[in-house]
Amino acid sequence: MRLPISRLAATALLSLTGALLVPTAAHAANIVTNPGFESGLSGWSCSNGQAVAGPAHSGSYALQATPAGADYARCSQTISVKPNTAYTLSAWVKGPYVYLGVDGGGSTWSSGTDWNKLTTTFTTGASATSTTVYLHGWYGQGPYNADDVVLDGPGGTPPPQDTTPPTVPGALTVGRPTSSSLALSWSASTDDVGVDHYEVSRDGGTASNVGNVTGYTASGLSADTTYRFKVRACDAAGNCSAYTSEASGTTTGGTTPPPTGLPKHILTGYWQNFDNGATVQRLRDVQDAYDIIEVSFADADRSKPGGVTFTLDPALSSRLGGYTDADFRADIRTKQAAGKKVVLSVGGQNGTISVGDPTAAANFADSAYRLMQTYGFDGVDIDLENGISPTYMAQALHSLQSKAGAGFVLTMAPETLYMQSVGSTYLDLALRVKDILTVVNTQYYNSGAMNGCDGKAYGQGTVDFITAQACIALRAGLRGDQIGIGVPASPRAAGSGYVPASVVNNAIDCLAKGTNCGSFKPGTTWPDLRGAMTWSTNWDASNGNDFSTNVGAHVHSLP
Repeated sequence: MRLPISRLAATALLSLTGALLVPTAAHAANIVTNPGFESGLSGWSCSNGQAVAGPAHSGSYALQATPAGADYARCSQTISVKPNTAYTLSAWVKGPYVYLGVDGGGSTWSSGTDWNKLTTTFTTGASATSTTVYLHGWYGQGPYNADDVVLDGPGGTPPPQDTTPPTVPGALTVGRPTSSSLALSWSASTDDVGVDHYEVSRDGGTASNVGNVTGYTASGLSADTTYRFKVRACDAAGNCSAYTSEASGTTTGGTTPPPTGLPKHILTGYWQNFDNGATVQRLRDVQDAYDIIEVSFADADRSKPGGVTFTLDPALSSRLGGYTDADFRADIRTKQAAGKKVVLSVGGQNGTISVGDPTAAANFADSAYRLMQTYGFDGVDIDLENGISPTYMAQALHSLQSKAGAGFVLTMAPETLYMQSVGSTYLDLALRVKDILTVVNTQYYNSGAMNGCDGKAYGQGTVDFITAQACIALRAGLRGDQIGIGVPASPRAAGSGYVPASVVNNAIDCLAKGTNCGSFKPGTTWPDLRGAMTWSTNWDASNGNDFSTNVGAHVHSLP
């Protein structure tokens, strides 16, 4: 039988070489600049992102970005492409709710703790010359990582490079001083159409992107202090104008919150008005080491936006053999007679109370004050984990304090994510109510890794994580006596982040005395650090009272 020519050629080739030679597969083209973040963020435009060493898929570095408030940590790059052309976009990612996509095109996402590959495809339009690829996380989630971003396809012809900066903004003024903030305003650049954002520098420091606005409030400032500012305009190509002339402003004198009758250093514990498997307690049975007892939780008044109510849980009452409302009120008085403060906590994981306008703010203040009068609560705790409006919640809290008068106790228990910067919702709120704030007990758990005040990422459950997070709020303008360390009382009390009492005590020592620090050591100390908090007194009881015994003794021994 005669072989076809192609088979004859192959047979001849085999006879000469002993093997059939086939062409090798072409490697995927990649037209992304700095795809592995080995050159930092060069080529990328990122919010709340940085190139970090360590959790890399390949090479030495990877992207780590942390959503904060309404900012879901987008990192993007605009790339020249060809029209009517198919492209494949991929990246290796890990973390909660990581999105990969193309502006105007498709996207994909994943949520995993290990590296996994995301891939999406798209075809450019008939007149397309560039496309923007992006990665981002999601609201209320922890940091995500990304590495090895690939856009597989032919590169286009880059447009002519823009090297012309916008014109200098004008008429910078500084006014409306408070004890912790100054309001800036300026005239827009005459090249305002080409302006992408403005940058503000304080006291000659690194410029901060404040967006495409002509006004900005510098917060987290020290009282009775003069600050110097200057502003410049920048375009999307990274060209920035010269700075305006400096303008200065002075904050007003600070105020110390009214006295509450609490010790200098305190232990705070949440008491559960429900049964979730922890030891059930009558309020009078709460361990004596706790100086503030947070009653968890108030309920939303469905008839009045922003309003709160409280009812002793009937199921808990049954478990305790008939614990009545009158018994509960008597227990509050008993604890107060022993020098303790009993506070009503608003929120929790399932709290749905929203204070987003003046009416809701008034309803909150009025209803919370009625509960204080009815039960004898010493104040309120803000533990809303489903979002807050700093403007209207601050309005509500100032109104409530004016009604309650002397001895009012105001505490907060924000999640770590919401205390990451002065623009974060809870830190913003804390600074707005600094004049009446007793203590912020940030929940240093259920959070994963977070960036500390030194810009480095630390994993939860360590001395470094607690101290580097606490110093963000301290450097933002809160006093040491307004900062407490919040941790779970037992491994069962939270999804993650439990630490032994020794770790809590070491973190307290590091912040208050500069001793027992980990690899991170703040440049200063805060001897008046307020203390520590735990969820919850019930879980503490289930864990042999380890927290109240060991952390309580350490807190109360501070000078």
